[in-house]
Amino acid sequence: MIEVKVPDQVAAMRAAGRVVADALAAVRAHSAVGVSLRDLDAVAAETIAAAGAEPLFLDYHPRWAPSPFPGVICASVNDEVVHGIPTTRRLASGDLVSIDCGARLDGWSGDAAISFVVGHADAADLDLIDATEEALRAGIAAARPGNRLGDVSHAIAAVAHARGYGLLADHGGHGIGRQMHEDPFVPNEGRPGRGLPLRAGFVLALEPMLLAGGGRDYRTGADGWTLATADGSRAAHVEHTVAVTEGGPAILTLP
Repeated sequence: MIEVKVPDQVAAMRAAGRVVADALAAVRAHSAVGVSLRDLDAVAAETIAAAGAEPLFLDYHPRWAPSPFPGVICASVNDEVVHGIPTTRRLASGDLVSIDCGARLDGWSGDAAISFVVGHADAADLDLIDATEEALRAGIAAARPGNRLGDVSHAIAAVAHARGYGLLADHGGHGIGRQMHEDPFVPNEGRPGRGLPLRAGFVLALEPMLLAGGGRDYRTGADGWTLATADGSRAAHVEHTVAVTEGGPAILTLP
């Protein structure tokens, strides 16, 4: 069942989204060669706590996971796509880092992700990140009343395929509200004009995950959480929480 949010609820989600945006900005500012993923997790935790919010990811335990998630952020590096656990691993120059973060404030959730390179950036990595961000912008632009869910999915995939990248199989965005994961599931590939009609008051977390190797397949790490590309190619992941409104899409996870 999809919950339609009224304007006051969307405003509350925007407040939660700002906490997420601030946490991601703090993590990015703290990222440097030699800094550990666990250090970045602590930065996000401090930012979320200072805002009076709570982390969405910490101790989250879906049925498929072997154990509760042990971090405030997901930190995925190089060929890791999503769900990376923030460990003592230290960043090296040229690492492509994807950080996913969620927070709940006054009962409402926000969820967003960024990708960036630490130290010397390879041009291919920057192109991959740029394409992933472009795909997200295209998906957001399609999230408006009168369109269907397939229009959002198709917009994301069209950018990825046009630029020569693959999309992670079996994963995509989701509805969000009081809970981090709500209906509907938002595939990153789809057919335009098909699927659920979009209504004002829907709030969706859109999250393209692009693979440099052009494939779709992934492998699950020994920790049971981290998903990495099957071919070892690099990946990027970006995300915003977006409200569908009569005036067009509204991004809720901006500073």
